[in-house]
Amino acid sequence: MPGPHSFLWSNMEVFPNKLAQKLPYLGFGLGLRPNYYEEILTSKPDLDWFEILTENYLIPGGKPLYYLDKIREHYPIVMHGVSLSLGSSDPLDFDYLKQVQELASRIEPAWISDHLCWTGVHGLNTHDLLPVPYTSEAIQHIVSRIQVIQDFLKRPFLIENVSSYLTYKQSEMSEWDFILEIVKQSGCYLLLDVNNVYVSSFNHNFDPMAYINSMPPGRVAQIHLAGHTNHGDYIIDTHNAPVIEPVWDLYEATIQRLGPVSTMIERDDNMPDFSELLSEINHAKRLAIQAAKEKVAV
Repeated sequence: MPGPHSFLWSNMEVFPNKLAQKLPYLGFGLGLRPNYYEEILTSKPDLDWFEILTENYLIPGGKPLYYLDKIREHYPIVMHGVSLSLGSSDPLDFDYLKQVQELASRIEPAWISDHLCWTGVHGLNTHDLLPVPYTSEAIQHIVSRIQVIQDFLKRPFLIENVSSYLTYKQSEMSEWDFILEIVKQSGCYLLLDVNNVYVSSFNHNFDPMAYINSMPPGRVAQIHLAGHTNHGDYIIDTHNAPVIEPVWDLYEATIQRLGPVSTMIERDDNMPDFSELLSEINHAKRLAIQAAKEKVAV
């Protein structure tokens, strides 16, 4: 069975930090998508873990759960959802949380994550991951909801930074200061989407390194890498293309700052041959190894 130390170093050896003592370091993985179920089971690729989209596996029985159970026999799994709507003023959906809890009991994920956003209000669903205003009031609201979620699930919980295409006049601070305060007050961990940092920095004209340099080494438990669509004067996070060079550069800088972090590639459209995704995640591994060596040398 492939394992998280099938490469040249571990986070405890190169960058000892508090995170390694609290959450497992998983290595390098991919998003689990139906296109690749059979190939994964047949070839047992040299991957360390997979991330699932939680909502795709909540219905009992059927093909998705069958393959998930089989793949779980060989690889660690983490759960990643899109439905908690942490920033919404609507009450938390405990029917949904119960389904998440039952799935987690079945597959024992290393952790569960969702997005720092709102997806609807008054029972209406926008089917989009919308940013929230960066205010002290929003911090208190979201922290209280995260604490309820953590108490209910009784598992490590991560929040992900979303790509954004709008801002609010009410915002009182930067996105990264907002996120850090939520992590600090709630005790949750961060899923850092490096592509989303790049997309938002382009759309809102801020320095992505200011974002990366604010990240605390002990609280970033996972990294997402993905492609996007550039429309000239704005970028949309579409997960339909390979990771571009500036995002790879940002990832390398992230690892230089944080040390090894469990890293995966997301792909949700224009699906390539599985070998192309393996090539991308292996490139991430090579960059991370080089970043580790450079930090040690310094």
